[in-house]
Amino acid sequence: MSWNPALDPSIPIGDAVDSIATVIVPRARDLGGFEVRRALPSQARQMVGPFIFFDQMGPSEFLTGQGIDVRPHPHIGLATITYLLKGRIHHRDSLGTDQWIEPGAVNWMLAGQGITHSERMDGLMRAKPHSLFGLQTWVALPKDREDDLAAFQHTDVADLPVLEGEGKFVRLILGRVWGETAPIETPSEMFYADAILDPGASIPLPDNHEDRGIYVLAGTVKVAGDTFEAGRMLVFRPGDRISVKAGDQGARLMLLGGATMDGPRHIWWNFVASSKDRIDAAKEAWRAGDWAHGRFRLPPHDHAEFIPAPDQ
Repeated sequence: MSWNPALDPSIPIGDAVDSIATVIVPRARDLGGFEVRRALPSQARQMVGPFIFFDQMGPSEFLTGQGIDVRPHPHIGLATITYLLKGRIHHRDSLGTDQWIEPGAVNWMLAGQGITHSERMDGLMRAKPHSLFGLQTWVALPKDREDDLAAFQHTDVADLPVLEGEGKFVRLILGRVWGETAPIETPSEMFYADAILDPGASIPLPDNHEDRGIYVLAGTVKVAGDTFEAGRMLVFRPGDRISVKAGDQGARLMLLGGATMDGPRHIWWNFVASSKDRIDAAKEAWRAGDWAHGRFRLPPHDHAEFIPAPDQ
């Protein structure tokens, strides 16, 4: 039996069915002039399928000389997906990866037993004003994949499947859905897609995944007669046939989900794990700071500084 804390053990039927199980209003955080809205994890829901972290970054405008500087920091037990709509971010990691992240491309970083990376807006970017708008998500790894070796894969926008027609433009970022498969191999069943809908256009949610949700990036959508505006995550009941219709101004959505995980996950700082012991071991390894021989390394092209672990 799948583990899912948001499922009611007594599911109503007929007219009593509410097609939307959960509506999540993201928590906004100001990171020094740069706003992040976090939808997952929330009090209402820890995960949607394997997705355990969902941040909207921006939209934000930076003046000349300004930008993001996220110093090297560690991850375990997850994979990160960075997907930009506007702007560029410079990714460097302890594998030696040195990659600019640009709109529409997919950047998949598998942390496994441990990886360190930095995210910056540096170099020539700061010579003039620039903007940033995008999403960063994490997927938790199944228990039998938590000790995988770290890996990074970049996929250009031209290599991602696209579905068009009837007022819809859909780019598949991860997984398998609507008869298409994205090129990145994932550790569990999942899907993640970027959909742009013309005014009044509808899109059905896939019925081959247990957990399904949408995040409204722009415009409004109607579901079962109710209207939802941008900045809302809707999570749907498994098995229900769901269609989402764009409002009068159209809409842009992120669709996500997959199989429910093989149990709950512990989250501390940037670590995700199926047990507290795994979290504690990673804490000790990062705090030890043995970059030459320890569990974690610093990025070879960005090793002058790092983010210390929180005290708690």
